[in-house]
Amino acid sequence: MSYDIETRCLHLEDCQGSCDRSGAVSFPIYQTATFAHPGLGQSTGYDYSRLQNPTREQVEKVVAGLEGGVDAVAFSSGMAAIAAVAELFRPGDQVLVDEDLYGGSVRLFLNISKKNGIEITDVDLSRENVEEYITERTKAIFLETPTNPMMNVVDIAKLSEAAKKHGLLLIVDNTFLSPYFQNPLKLGADIVVHSGTKYLGGHNDTLAGFVVSGTKEIAERVRFLIKTTGAMLAPFDSWLILRGIKTLALRMEKAQENALRLAHWLKSRTEVTRVIYPGLIEHPGYEIMKKQASGFGAMLTFEVNTKEQVEKILGNVKLIAFAESLGGVETLITYPITQTHADVPAELREKNGINDRVLRLSVGIENIEDLTRDLEQAFGVL
Repeated sequence: MSYDIETRCLHLEDCQGSCDRSGAVSFPIYQTATFAHPGLGQSTGYDYSRLQNPTREQVEKVVAGLEGGVDAVAFSSGMAAIAAVAELFRPGDQVLVDEDLYGGSVRLFLNISKKNGIEITDVDLSRENVEEYITERTKAIFLETPTNPMMNVVDIAKLSEAAKKHGLLLIVDNTFLSPYFQNPLKLGADIVVHSGTKYLGGHNDTLAGFVVSGTKEIAERVRFLIKTTGAMLAPFDSWLILRGIKTLALRMEKAQENALRLAHWLKSRTEVTRVIYPGLIEHPGYEIMKKQASGFGAMLTFEVNTKEQVEKILGNVKLIAFAESLGGVETLITYPITQTHADVPAELREKNGINDRVLRLSVGIENIEDLTRDLEQAFGVL
């Protein structure tokens, strides 16, 4: 039987292998480092938790199923997942990356990947022709859509055509929309990465990362990497992500509803000079989003008229937390220039529009009137 995504967040369609047979509604936490063998040449299917653990295997199957992938591998954080993907390349290879990425990804590419001899080339994938940057050494394209924090939208299917034409891997960070709203593999991507800390977990209580592979060959390479480097997700954290995914559909719908209403509210403020949310009809990526995703997500960015206004907002919010991260049930406000993107070169930040007046909201599931009242008093009106 085939289930819709709301159901698949709670139930695996195929319960072979690690699916528990005890009748437990909540999948067990196998809090063990190693597994005993019945005898020489005999195995339960598990040897050592760095290689595989039943709880981790369960969450990997769920995420792979939601994304439509051949396999998913669970890492200890989103950056551990991206670092593993970077290990697919060799010195001399070129990787094209979107100019507007999460600051941690930029830090990894500029300081670790380049040190390892990989050429990193920045491209504005939402506006430029990627084929103008492809050389005989190009091996992959890496992007987010929408981007962090400027919410640029990239046409995944169109980019996939160029990638396949030149034999390149297309790697999409799908953290902002989650598999509930967007499935890049179905649009032609080869690899999907997630910071599972965010919407998959959904409660700001654990770290996790995922690499979802579109082919068996890629899956085998990623499995070898986690086996060798060891940055796997622990059993308890795997269980927390399993628990979080159960409410993914409900959380994404409610948070998106709040985000759209907040975007319109912010547009009405005289202190706000621009609101960037792909669910607004004037957003340049609005039509692409309607085509390739089933929703617009709950992330929005806005710019105010002065840095002093930024300081007032960040110092006055009460219900909304001034904190890094995103995707939890709580609404968070972030100052990219000093938090998520502090390590991005200043000239790149400036080119992307990340200035000292830009704020990012990860909209949660609180009552919308409470959120707008909190922002109103933070702006200094009440």
